[in-house]
Amino acid sequence: MPWFIKREIFTKEAEKMSSTKKQIVIDQHKEWVFNLQNSGYKVLSGYLVDAKKNPGGGGLLLLEDTSFKSALSIVERDPIILAGVVEWDLHEWITISGKIDF
Repeated sequence: MPWFIKREIFTKEAEKMSSTKKQIVIDQHKEWVFNLQNSGYKVLSGYLVDAKKNPGGGGLLLLEDTSFKSALSIVERDPIILAGVVEWDLHEWITISGKIDF
């Protein structure tokens, strides 16, 4: 089954949000990911940091699904997207070596 990668970065508006409001959206996103995992999806989610471990580089979500259309319908329900606080895109990942074992 193919893998899909959602890339995201906070919008300028989100950067102006209070840390409390931003944390609420992040917590909703985490719960959504855990619910996907509990429903049987293979999914990984995390954020990017620089060499000094400072966040700000955005985030990635890896999702195994049957098709781009299906993956898109799932990703579009991500609370972090629904809240409008990230710019994002989705790509199918064509692997050439290695595998992810769950």
